[in-house]
Amino acid sequence: MAYVVDFRSDTVTKPCADMRKAMFEAEVGDDVWGDDPTVKKLEETMAKMLKKDAALFVPSGTMSNLLAILAHCQGRGEEVLLGDQSHIMLYEQGGIAQFAGVNPRTLVNKPDGTFDLQDAKSKIRMEDIHYPRTRAICIENTHNAAGGKVVPIEFIQKVRELADSHSLQVHLDGARIMNAAVAMDVTPDTIAQYCDSVSVCLSKGLGAPVGSCLVGSKEFIKRAHRHRKALGGGMRQVGILAAAGLVALEKGIPRLKTDHENAKLLAQGVIDLKCPSVTCDLAATETNMVYLMMGEGVSAKLFYLLCGTVTEGEEQELGQGIQVQLCPVSDTCLRVAIHHHITAEHIAMALKKIAYVDKLFQSGEAAKHLPKN
Repeated sequence: MAYVVDFRSDTVTKPCADMRKAMFEAEVGDDVWGDDPTVKKLEETMAKMLKKDAALFVPSGTMSNLLAILAHCQGRGEEVLLGDQSHIMLYEQGGIAQFAGVNPRTLVNKPDGTFDLQDAKSKIRMEDIHYPRTRAICIENTHNAAGGKVVPIEFIQKVRELADSHSLQVHLDGARIMNAAVAMDVTPDTIAQYCDSVSVCLSKGLGAPVGSCLVGSKEFIKRAHRHRKALGGGMRQVGILAAAGLVALEKGIPRLKTDHENAKLLAQGVIDLKCPSVTCDLAATETNMVYLMMGEGVSAKLFYLLCGTVTEGEEQELGQGIQVQLCPVSDTCLRVAIHHHITAEHIAMALKKIAYVDKLFQSGEAAKHLPKN
């Protein structure tokens, strides 16, 4: 049996023993009726952690972001400003336009996940019957498409100032806000203080099986709650899942530092291999994401396929088959996501396989080993 290293995403984690126990023992009620005590405890805990008035437990980060836009933009034909490489723009099926009737106006994301504030200012609409009304600015931290970069607090503060000067709201897609807080060695409310609303994912690095929380003012959450029902997000005895979320907050956050250290370990290991076919930027590895950049003429798709399969002759050369599962990002880039199931041994085995795949490329035999199925 092949040795498997799953780097596809930090969403692939499975509940730990403490989490399963908490889920089994959870006190539950009907959350649509407001009767689930465990959900209430999770929402209160999250709101307190981010120093906001209220929180709402929802099935996913995608729904959480959509609810935020629906609650901030209370009429069709309104508009939000957001990065062109943001998760809301790229990976949520255009939901804010599809379901909320809200126009996304993009700002060019810089490599660090920020955008030009003067550009943002220039795109805030004046009152005119020809234009949609600008209602909010959306930011993301950590920034997924920027390689898990930590967006500086100073930038977020300036976004807040810009928003205030034009009576706009600020929404933070903080799916990995806890990663950002750990990397900056601050409490999450230090980041959240400049935002009217924040979406926090429990099922990524924190390790819960499902769920996100949306936080904000009481009136904002009241509006989001109504929209959650309309979108089919009203859940019943969901304290079973909220219990997992509480364990995720208690035990998942302290583990993130180890994830970041393991990401650095992998990045340095790839650099030390000195493979012509692949490298990465250690300085750009700020949290739990490592981006593997292909060498000249090397196909990321082929590299990805070869890493993910046991090729002919591999077991003889390496002593066993190794499958390293990655996430393709582009024709020249593959993403590695470190999570709490990944150990130093996994990283050592992954480096072993990467070196082997590089050898196939250097010998000109990479394509010959492409899986036939």
